[in-house]
Amino acid sequence: MDVHERMITICAWVGMVLMCLAPFVIDSDIGKLLAIAGLAMLTFQAIHHRLLNLILLNCIGMIGYLYAFLI
Repeated sequence: MDVHERMITICAWVGMVLMCLAPFVIDSDIGKLLAIAGLAMLTFQAIHHRLLNLILLNCIGMIGYLYAFLI
C-alpha cells in the first residue's frame, strides 16, 4: 500500500468515526460540524474509487448540514 492509499484509508476511518459520533450530538453545532467533517473525509475515499453516487450524496449532505449550522 503506497502513501496515497494509506492516507485515503486513514481519512476513511477518521470520517467513519466522526459520522458515528455525530448523531448523538447532531442538535448541537459540534454535531453538525462533526457530520460535515466526517462526510468530507469519506468523500476522499469515494473520489478515489470513483463512486459518483456517494460523492454526490456526501456533497448534498455537507451542504445540508452547513445550512443547518449557519441558520
